[in-house]
Amino acid sequence: VLIMKAEDTVMLYGKDIILSDGMQSTKNYIQHGDTSVYEHCINVACFCVLIAAYLHIKVNERNLVRGALLHDYFLYDWHVADDNHKWHGFTHPRTALRNARKKFKLNRVERDMILRHMFPLNITPPRYKEGIILCLADKIYAIFETFYIKKFNFKVGE
Repeated sequence: VLIMKAEDTVMLYGKDIILSDGMQSTKNYIQHGDTSVYEHCINVACFCVLIAAYLHIKVNERNLVRGALLHDYFLYDWHVADDNHKWHGFTHPRTALRNARKKFKLNRVERDMILRHMFPLNITPPRYKEGIILCLADKIYAIFETFYIKKFNFKVGE
């Protein structure tokens, strides 16, 4: 039941992002292992909703979903050797935020989530609980994807 609620919540608040040309293009980029950036962002957004529900953390679900969907909206293949991608782990949050701001109206919580989701690699922590949840969900799914650990793949927008 919680999984279906997470998927429904992500679709409710993120449908415009999920169906956008930019997000659809992320299906062509690998994030970790054999997981596309698109799949990663969907999984992380759903997992954020699950974490908040399971731990009874009162959050703004719209902010949580939208920030999570756009946290890796950098729109390039970071595996391709390129001087612009050399410091990807440190620089992609700013690139993702810049790209997201061009296409979507973002509030301060969503902007903060995108910009600070790489904490502690980037030393500035998130300001809001939605951003802390995103940091946790993103790290957990990055580990699952990198080491091919069996994970739940959420089904949203398919």
